[in-house]
Amino acid sequence: MNEPGAPLDTPVDQALFGDRLDCSLVLPVTVTVASGPGRQSQAITLLQGLAQIEDLRKDDGSEEHGDLPLLAQRMDAKLDLILALVGRLAMRADGLPERPLRWSRTGLRVDLDAAEDLVPDTRVLVRLQPVEWLPDHLELPATVIAREALARGTRVWLAFAELTPGLVEALDRHLFRLHRRQVAEQRRR
Repeated sequence: MNEPGAPLDTPVDQALFGDRLDCSLVLPVTVTVASGPGRQSQAITLLQGLAQIEDLRKDDGSEEHGDLPLLAQRMDAKLDLILALVGRLAMRADGLPERPLRWSRTGLRVDLDAAEDLVPDTRVLVRLQPVEWLPDHLELPATVIAREALARGTRVWLAFAELTPGLVEALDRHLFRLHRRQVAEQRRR
């Protein structure tokens, strides 16, 4: 998450993240050479469902669970643990590796082990698990706009391509929630 007024790393970072809300996370993600729109309606449904769940959970630090009975709070905590466990197990089975990334509504920057086939202007499909506790993923079409060799692997910058307005709105809301949660966690430290 960039703080307001903080310098951006590169001109490519400025293009993807300049005046937009973005989050730096470690999430399960893969990038494969492919063309097509991805499953945008499924992505919208997933992001809207996550928003509804998070509205009910109120776990972003802005409100407490104090108005819930103690038994309901315990059940909510147990359900969170079970969902996290199922998510980790499914992630192992699905094979999406966790990677550091920076994510905005216009694209993402991700560090990959190997990306020889990901050269600028290549059309790709990004498979991204938006939250660690839910073993489902988004499929987002993107285009490689830059790449850089790292000591271990390759950093690629991907601009999302041809997203529907509904998906852009759902991504904005999801990223806002992630950003708000990161701010709340920083305040607790």
